[in-house]
Amino acid sequence: MQIQGQIVDIENKRIFPGEITVENGRIVSIIEQEHDVKSFILPGFIDAHIHIESSMLVPSEFAKIAVLHGTVGTISDPHEIANVLGKEGVYYMIENSKQVPLKFHFGAPSCVPATSFETAGAVIDSEEIKELMASPDIFYLSEMMNYPGVLFDDPEVLKKIEWAKHFNKPVDGHAPGLRGESIKKYIAAGITTDHECFTFDEAQEKLSLGMKVIIREGSAAKNFEALIDLLPENFENMMFCSDDKHPDDLILGHINSLCARAVAKGMDIFKVLQVACVNPVHHYKMDIGLLKENDLADFIVVDNLTDFNVKKTFINGELVAENKISFVNHVLFETPNNFNISAKEMADFTLPSSASKIRVIEALEGQLITNEIHHKSLIQNGTLVSDVENDILKMAVVNRYQNTKPAVAFIKNFGLKKGAIASSVAHDCHNIVVVGTSDAEICKAVNLLIENKGGICAVNDTESKILALPVAGIMSDKDGWETGKLYQEIDQMAKDLGSNLKAPFMTLSFMALLVIPDLKLSDKGLFSGNTFSFVDLEVE
Repeated sequence: MQIQGQIVDIENKRIFPGEITVENGRIVSIIEQEHDVKSFILPGFIDAHIHIESSMLVPSEFAKIAVLHGTVGTISDPHEIANVLGKEGVYYMIENSKQVPLKFHFGAPSCVPATSFETAGAVIDSEEIKELMASPDIFYLSEMMNYPGVLFDDPEVLKKIEWAKHFNKPVDGHAPGLRGESIKKYIAAGITTDHECFTFDEAQEKLSLGMKVIIREGSAAKNFEALIDLLPENFENMMFCSDDKHPDDLILGHINSLCARAVAKGMDIFKVLQVACVNPVHHYKMDIGLLKENDLADFIVVDNLTDFNVKKTFINGELVAENKISFVNHVLFETPNNFNISAKEMADFTLPSSASKIRVIEALEGQLITNEIHHKSLIQNGTLVSDVENDILKMAVVNRYQNTKPAVAFIKNFGLKKGAIASSVAHDCHNIVVVGTSDAEICKAVNLLIENKGGICAVNDTESKILALPVAGIMSDKDGWETGKLYQEIDQMAKDLGSNLKAPFMTLSFMALLVIPDLKLSDKGLFSGNTFSFVDLEVE
């Protein structure tokens, strides 16, 4: 195969007319040659940190859409399915991904469960990390969210890091807000990246200490605007990622969108493309070509270097997408699950109290962090209820692995005026998380998910919508476009119920994520990420 175009040589910072010859999946020659072809040929894009499960698609279905945007590879943390199914979930993702051309590079989940303060469906200890790290299908140790374990020399945490070092594989970080001596110790343990920087100053400090900073722009958590101005001076040590991206957002764009935004800010095209295409390949030793002779033929054709409209995507010399048509074939896959509870009753969500003031989780638009606020309680018939007028709504986390009493708390900024929304995509243990205006509607939403063994749903007193997620309770058995359409319908229903969040279900899915401060709710109770301990709902 020969292909002509304006060849983008990122390493030497030049663009020249040329022709590429591909044989047996590899580039055998790149020659300068005058011609009239105006389109640009460049290496494919890499998502440097993503949980495929958050797209609600299995890897083979994710690939169908991602290649349309010029994505040829991912650094994928199967942490979500591992919390449900253990290492067998990791192997499920690997085997499914091998059936399609897109190059998924999976890590070994380092924190299953993420903490001891919640109930997961499985445990992956250091011995299982050893087994996973020995596999050629595992490329790194996934994000070390248990930063207290690193800082306080937890033996089990340190063993996991040592196994990564033993197999000469990098260790990913997760250290939101960690600064000063704490971040120095965290990095000294051997942790090399972070995608959780809140601010410019935080990211700058981590870069100055030798850490690689990943700019994240997902469906809920976004730090592109906060960090992008670091790119011109630090382009050799930065990468782009999605982290968590819902199917409707994936249909609209992927890493190509971040390149377009960076270039629109006047940033040097070669620096932007090094961040988007080159750095992840080198850092993770990815099995991906970089548009050089003898490399694997992984490259894309775009019509310009402004909006990066992808015309063609090639992986191993195979044309996998052209003009918004994906050639990635559908593959059959199983739907393993782990849902072991019976239906709940409305009384399970009542909360007797005489407290005058309660702790409330304040959700923040576009952030995984929350604030702790204190608010006057609303009590009816001796029980705490949602205060719709002040947007202080009842929420609950329901253990889906064992029949236990739900944990109940209150949250602000979901904005619902009626009804309830619920999800079994609830980082990191993927229990059921629900927010609603009444106990009856909360119970209705929870039972709809239990009946379907997972999904996201929106309900009111007369209507219910659900996107069922039968694969581990977190992924759909349908293709990306159908999943995206169903998701959009339920997202719109949540907004019709009053939510003013841009991505209410993505935000909801992080309200049980204890390792991101400040106040969160697990199936065991209300939890402070600042003190790493449970706290009382009632304020004295």
